[in-house]
Amino acid sequence: MDLHADLDQRVTLDTTDLPWTPSPMAGVERRMLDRRGGEVARATSIVRYIPGSSFERHVHAGGEEILVLEGTFSDEHGDYAAGTYLRNPAGSSHAPFSTGGCTLLVKLQQLHPADQQPLVIDTNNAAWRPGLVNGLEVMPLHGFGSEHVALVRWAPGTRFQPHSHPGGEEIFVLDGVFQDEHGSYPAGSWLRNPPGSVHRPWSEAGCTIWVKTGHLPAVQGPDGSEA
Repeated sequence: MDLHADLDQRVTLDTTDLPWTPSPMAGVERRMLDRRGGEVARATSIVRYIPGSSFERHVHAGGEEILVLEGTFSDEHGDYAAGTYLRNPAGSSHAPFSTGGCTLLVKLQQLHPADQQPLVIDTNNAAWRPGLVNGLEVMPLHGFGSEHVALVRWAPGTRFQPHSHPGGEEIFVLDGVFQDEHGSYPAGSWLRNPPGSVHRPWSEAGCTIWVKTGHLPAVQGPDGSEA
């Protein structure tokens, strides 16, 4: 299956309008944002666990990256409340579940095989740093090679200068409304700006976004190798 699989193409989606599709496990559904492959795929999805649902133990050959959006996500290693950012490196395995239900932003098979740092960050208690312009705050989450992941908080009326993303950019809007010259993106919006793209972002109302940059030039196959 190929869905928005051409990383040279810009994509914007209001994920709240997308249908939920079943996964192989009862009670676990997903909204597919991009995908290359079958059931084991390079994929970005919104995943929903209904209360009491679970997923069988599985290995992530190319790693897994998660941001808990709602509820509490769990596995044998712990419980992860809304606002938790996780990275499970290539080759890791777990048996996830959710007692009370949860919603996640999940990226599969997209971590570099040499990036072996497991990560759990409670963004509700992590520190914000001043951004490059007034009204902007940044919470760095992870960096490896050219890849950088962060939360960015925009005060109402904040504007950023035009800039390019040589390695591409991916954004998920957590709250408020994010804007650029191409449109306005309310909470739940997902954007992928391809390598070399340029934009001039701002937020009139204020917003918080999850941002990942520098990760798009090398596409990884299901085994974690570059393809």
